[in-house]
Amino acid sequence: MLDFRYESEAHKDGVRLIAGVDEAGRGPWAGPVVAAAVILDQSRIPAGINDSKKLSSGQREALYEKIVATSTWSVGVVDVHEIERINLHFATLLAMQQACMALNVRPDLVLIDGKFCPDLPCRSTAIIGGDAISPSIAAASIIAKVTRDRLMGEIALEYPDYGFEKHKGYGTPDHQKALIRFGITPHHRRNFAPVQLVLTKF
Repeated sequence: MLDFRYESEAHKDGVRLIAGVDEAGRGPWAGPVVAAAVILDQSRIPAGINDSKKLSSGQREALYEKIVATSTWSVGVVDVHEIERINLHFATLLAMQQACMALNVRPDLVLIDGKFCPDLPCRSTAIIGGDAISPSIAAASIIAKVTRDRLMGEIALEYPDYGFEKHKGYGTPDHQKALIRFGITPHHRRNFAPVQLVLTKF
């Protein structure tokens, strides 16, 4: 369950500004990795914040608007070319680093969903499953997910035959059929096994 255990402990130690960080887009066959950093205003935390995976698209969109209106936030986006150049793991860390460095204030502590922390000029803590524990990370998961979904919607306008607006680049049967029929786009991750299979076939 979400609670403020990590934030509360940090506040007891004198930490003032805490940013939650999460990413969206590690698993898809196409599109960027997006990370978000969010510093919640403790006096104006929107009700209903949760792990983005546990929310409907409509709930995420509504909470996105409330979070950006009441919090300090930023995003980092790493495109497919950089993902292929440095690999997915380091691309994810880079997106997280970009999101943190883009904040207009420097946090005293960054809480990160996962096992690894990017290189940051402040204290950071990685929390496995953090998006289901920390409201700060959960808020970041919503910002990252909605931002990436919107980017995939823009790609869908550019490549309407692939259904990016529906599957967001993930490996669905319809996505696989589109790959086989139309080939890859510049937004596909060529080093992913299913995409490599299509490359070989074509």
